[in-house]
Amino acid sequence: MTSEVLERFTLEPATGRAIPVQRGQVLCVEQVGEGQCLDFNAYNLHDYKEQFHSGRTRGLHGLSPAVGDHLWSAPPRERPMFTILRDDVGANDVNFSRCSAFLYESHYGFSDDVAHSNCHDAFSEAIREWELTPDDVHDSFNAFMTTRIENGRLRIDRSLARPGARLELLAQMDALAVTVCCGGDLGATNNYALKGLQIEIRAAAADDLSKLVDVTFRHQRKVEEFANAKIKADRELRRATDFRPHWPWKQAVESLTTIEVVMSPDEQAALERIASHPRYSHMSKSDVLRFALFQRLEARHRAGIVEALGRRQREQTP
Repeated sequence: MTSEVLERFTLEPATGRAIPVQRGQVLCVEQVGEGQCLDFNAYNLHDYKEQFHSGRTRGLHGLSPAVGDHLWSAPPRERPMFTILRDDVGANDVNFSRCSAFLYESHYGFSDDVAHSNCHDAFSEAIREWELTPDDVHDSFNAFMTTRIENGRLRIDRSLARPGARLELLAQMDALAVTVCCGGDLGATNNYALKGLQIEIRAAAADDLSKLVDVTFRHQRKVEEFANAKIKADRELRRATDFRPHWPWKQAVESLTTIEVVMSPDEQAALERIASHPRYSHMSKSDVLRFALFQRLEARHRAGIVEALGRRQREQTP
């Protein structure tokens, strides 16, 4: 059963629009040409300081979030903002920052009075309707964008998106969704040509609503928990004369102790092999041991974190 389309519009090339999407509604983005990247920002509609965070999303779901993954808000809130319901291309990016007029001037020499089309300026203009400023633009979720890492550097490859390909995002909170057609035509991001995108907001179908989650942890901070809950109204920074730092973990950190580790001959030989690697040449044997131990623990932890998160979601979903 097809759900009701609440709003539909065409986003023209190198433009953007900010539109409210209520919890349970679905934002649909459709290709109208051959490979156009969507740059996406999101804000809590009732608290704009809660914003999408590419870093937390990347840490939880990897370099290319896919169907079932969430777009997370930034610390200290750290809540799912949107969930990917459909992704016909399977090429998304949370590594590259948005392009800007500065990049086109510094890299390509576009120094005319009118800046080259770019995502930061498009975001800035779109959110101006909601009384937000260029300072409020944040790193984006880059949909339909093919990227890879080569020799430690991020690279962009040709877009694989074809006309009619769709991306659907389920809103997990009332949000201001900011959709921008990336303005980059000098690289492979948009296959060297700027196109538009078709945008729809639709009511969620019953199956979509079953994917709403309420991921609750004690230390997902709320505004009322902040020592300073006020948003600064001016731009100048001044020191608070009554400020006194408080570090509740200080005693625990200071109480950390060094323990002696007794190793078998085989364990000592293994440590020698690890320590002989060039990357550890600057480290003492005890530092190498600590590093190797925590690397192993971290690998085990990361292997289970997504499953644990999914289990918590299933337990909390009606």
